[in-house]
Amino acid sequence: MKDAVSIERPAVSAYTVPADAPEADGTFAWDTTTIVVVEITAGDATGTGWTYAPASAAALVDEQLGPAVTGLDALDIPTAHDAMTKAVRNTGRPAAACAISAVDIALWDLKARLIELPLVRLLGAARDAVPVYGSGGFTTYHDTHLAAQLNGWVHGQHIPRVKIKVGESRGRAAARDVSRVRTARQVIGPQAELYVDANGGYTRKQAVRVGRVLAEHGVGWFEEPVPSDDLRGLALVRDALVCDVTAGEYGHDLPYFTRMIPSVDCLQVDATRCGGLTEWLRAAALAQAHGLEVSAHCAPHAHAAVAACVPNLRHIEWFHDHVRIESMFFAGALDPTGGVVRPDGGIGHGLELRTGDVEEFRVA
Repeated sequence: MKDAVSIERPAVSAYTVPADAPEADGTFAWDTTTIVVVEITAGDATGTGWTYAPASAAALVDEQLGPAVTGLDALDIPTAHDAMTKAVRNTGRPAAACAISAVDIALWDLKARLIELPLVRLLGAARDAVPVYGSGGFTTYHDTHLAAQLNGWVHGQHIPRVKIKVGESRGRAAARDVSRVRTARQVIGPQAELYVDANGGYTRKQAVRVGRVLAEHGVGWFEEPVPSDDLRGLALVRDALVCDVTAGEYGHDLPYFTRMIPSVDCLQVDATRCGGLTEWLRAAALAQAHGLEVSAHCAPHAHAAVAACVPNLRHIEWFHDHVRIESMFFAGALDPTGGVVRPDGGIGHGLELRTGDVEEFRVA
């Protein structure tokens, strides 16, 4: 058993990376993504965590969370997590959740490095390989771009499940949504699983009408058919359709997931938003207690190890933007060829920040 080792003041930085093409979903459009990176040292080890959030999350880490965890024992992550939660009482948990997540992920990486174990071994594996699904298919893509991306996943990397965005223009382009789904099915063939994500773009009845058409093309996963805060609407759509209805990506604490569980077929949880790996594991246990699987939302390299450690995992999201950024920012990126990743490379989460290579993107 290692002796107590004190956490030093966390270092935090923010980087904004241009997209490789304009992107949009049913309710939002963007051309850049900001990643906030936290590095925490204790003893002779440094752990790294991150979140996708505005650069203001870096200030919150520096001003409120850093002082809360400095000097605590790096091996006692529940103590540090609780200290962060208490420190942001007046800020509010929803506003602070991304910042807490980045620090928590760094703490788990740090602990694994101090003990000199892969993170998946520290947590305790339930599986060797973690299923992934290719995710992108933005509404801004023309059919040629969409086909190239889907071809790369299904026929190039042999990932047998993919997801595209629908709900374009807040549901005002449903005919194009259906056309794009038809194109996607033609590209990937009859065997690959096809998912869609409306990002809350449809109304309740519209989601049911569209969902029944999508079922004709074998769509088995309908993410956020209506806004995720419309829990009754999610449940109504779920009960009317044969496909699985899913949501949960905006969850920031356990009460949020408790409220959502009765309305979905699979619970999505994002470790970079919910409070880190600590809260992700708690949410997964909560879902299992109610007979549900969990799916990790975005940030695939932040989730690979923890996803391998729960028995009720469905898959993790191999999200285009975050795969691109994580491959740029970190040495040790995983290979999804065959439709799975294996988070067993090196100690900690196995990633090393390429500080010098990404300095051009730094904004804070």
